[in-house]
Amino acid sequence: MNPANSLQTSASNVRANYLSVLDRMNAAARRAGRKPGEIRLIGVTKYVDSSVTRHLVEAGCRDLGESRPQVIWDKSADLADLEINWHLIGHLQRNKAKRTLPLLTAMHSLDSERLLQQVEQDVGPRENPLDLLLEVNISGDTDKTGLSVVEGEQLLEKWLVRREKFPTLKIVGLMGMGSLIGGQDQARTDFEVLRNLRDRWAIRFGLPLNELSMGMSDDFEIAIEQGATMVRVGSILFANTTSSSAAG
Repeated sequence: MNPANSLQTSASNVRANYLSVLDRMNAAARRAGRKPGEIRLIGVTKYVDSSVTRHLVEAGCRDLGESRPQVIWDKSADLADLEINWHLIGHLQRNKAKRTLPLLTAMHSLDSERLLQQVEQDVGPRENPLDLLLEVNISGDTDKTGLSVVEGEQLLEKWLVRREKFPTLKIVGLMGMGSLIGGQDQARTDFEVLRNLRDRWAIRFGLPLNELSMGMSDDFEIAIEQGATMVRVGSILFANTTSSSAAG
């Protein structure tokens, strides 16, 4: 079933859901001995139109995630009067990079050296550097995109050689998703693997890989307990509170 079928569009409902998610994030942070302010909510708005997206921003969520560059093109124009940090969480086709990159605060889906080369070519002048996160396939699911551990290491080795040439780009961390099978126990293991990989790479390559983008609607609390600094929460922000919601 398309998750959009169960979504509500009222501003009051969106605000209530948003505040509820923040409460759950804060509680998860406290359980892990962390400060709630250490974790950012990326509101994934791929299931809703610009008018409903506006409700979320007006409720207080300034960081928005979209999977498709074309949607960011359209929504950034529709919502140009609002202060929004756009995060691309889906794959970026290289022929769409030049139009997309100026709109972004962060790209969570750097998944190949070829894409990095395209980003380097198309990033252009910026007031603030573009944050890049390496998407790592930590679960090993064959139907998921993302770098293997070896590919990630190779990309970082090459980035170290040429990063001084691109001051408007920063590789700031890793992004990953839990396995499609195994439930929350497996998700906890996957997130721990990603955190440990981040820590190991930060030491090996001397990079401040401070960001961990992991956790969605079904498992963001576990991700926070395992060190997430950004959680990508979607459909539960918009679903009717009396109905079940799909993963965001």
